[in-house]
Amino acid sequence: MTTRAGMLIAAGALVAGTATVLPASAAPHPEPTPRPIAPLVWSGCATSAYPKLQCATLEVPLNHDDPAGRSITLALTRIPHSAKEFQGPLLVNPGGPGGSGRTLAGFVAASLPASVAAQYDVIGFDPRGVGRSEPALDCKPGHFDPVRPDSLPSGAEAEQKGVERAQAFATACGEKYADVLPYIDTVSTARDLDAIREALGAPQLNYLGYSYGTYLGAVYARLHPERVRRFALDSVVNPRGVWYEDNLAQDLAFDTRHKDFMAWVARQNATYKLGTDPAAVEAAWYRMRDAVRETPAGGKVGPGELEDTYLPGGYYDGYWPSLAGAFSAYVNDKNAVPLTRAYESYAAADKAADNGYSVYTSVQCRDAKWPRDWNTWRTDNWDVYAKAPFATWNNAWYNGPCAFWPVDSLTPPDVTNDEVAPVLILQATDDAATPYEGAVALRQMVQGSSLVVEEGGGNHGVSLAGNDCLDEHLATYLATGTVPRGDGQSEVDAVCEALPEPEPLKATPAARNGSATGGTVVAATGGGTAGRTVGGTGGAVLHGLLGHER
Repeated sequence: MTTRAGMLIAAGALVAGTATVLPASAAPHPEPTPRPIAPLVWSGCATSAYPKLQCATLEVPLNHDDPAGRSITLALTRIPHSAKEFQGPLLVNPGGPGGSGRTLAGFVAASLPASVAAQYDVIGFDPRGVGRSEPALDCKPGHFDPVRPDSLPSGAEAEQKGVERAQAFATACGEKYADVLPYIDTVSTARDLDAIREALGAPQLNYLGYSYGTYLGAVYARLHPERVRRFALDSVVNPRGVWYEDNLAQDLAFDTRHKDFMAWVARQNATYKLGTDPAAVEAAWYRMRDAVRETPAGGKVGPGELEDTYLPGGYYDGYWPSLAGAFSAYVNDKNAVPLTRAYESYAAADKAADNGYSVYTSVQCRDAKWPRDWNTWRTDNWDVYAKAPFATWNNAWYNGPCAFWPVDSLTPPDVTNDEVAPVLILQATDDAATPYEGAVALRQMVQGSSLVVEEGGGNHGVSLAGNDCLDEHLATYLATGTVPRGDGQSEVDAVCEALPEPEPLKATPAARNGSATGGTVVAATGGGTAGRTVGGTGGAVLHGLLGHER
């Protein structure tokens, strides 16, 4: 493998290429006369899990500054209220960007206390570009088909191939969606939220946003503070780092969380037999990575796919037992079947994943400036990799199209807010995808907000995931508008204990025959989003629905 010094010597041959830049949307100006919004027409679209689910569509302007121009369609779902006391619509968003929110409405309505859920119309939606909304983006189908090049560039030639692959994705997006990309961004999506509010006939919105959904909610609150009623933001994007700096911070946090997983495996040596020393277990994991580089497991799990498979463990420790089982089977039994099954369950990309990634890049590359000189990416990512090798380069290539994006970047809005009603913020201290510092920053920026912390928790998305303490704070807030208040000496207003760490899976016939989970996997998505498991805990179901940043 070429040394880091050798990589730097080759820097001159690996500068970012040029791309045709599409014109940016018009600069901000006074609000144009809005387009009349027709009331929504709801029809039944029940599922076995959510028999009361209803569906509707809403046309909104592609360019909100040109309301008479082209329209796009948003796909919405609803669980209607059933109580006499009606508190209005509760919009829910799973994050991403690029996550579908249509199913989340049913999950939230079923997971809140029945007396609270009954007071709201719980509204899910596919944001612009996503899922059932039209047009739904798919820039380059098959971009994540296995086996991809090793995410860790072994030399100048390997790095150049990675650069070309990232540039090809950006070029494909520009060629396919030149007229749409200037309007796939967070501010445009926030303005869609207000169109949904108007179509619902509501003077104000209630909102529960996870992950990227916290940033979307903060942007909406900045645009329309008087229309915010109750906003709960769970697992907070740091608004001061969107998006390049936030991704570098993720790399460090995911490496720490991966080490937490390795330490858990070491504590469970009686089950997994990989040793009692966390460092030695981690070394065995990297030897497994070396091995699949030489011979991909099942012909489809190379180093990049291996990282994709284990990234969900950084979001949710409920996946640790099955991931540890696959790790143990590969190392101890020379059995690649559980590893291949884990990849298929947690990381294999399907059409929905291709769509999600297309929207992810479209939003993040458009939202804020990214370095256009690949030398900057190289320097920064090797610096971070030296401290955090687990997924740094995987994440760099995931975001790499932004170095070549064919649309000019916007300036992110300042979400500082002293005009909004109390906002409830929920955050685990050891969250890898949205590190704790982001929640503290948002609490400081949004006057009157309240921060509830899961002390020692490492999961991403912590409410409605099995922690009764957190769920009680959320339910109280939605029922009464009351938020906890600390003593003023700390940024934290309330503390909840973390859930216990998971227990190893018992060996079942399914597990012995290579099942990744021992449960029933019904869907899998790529781009780091873990598969959904039917009949699992609230945490398992929730984490299958969340759209995860990388």
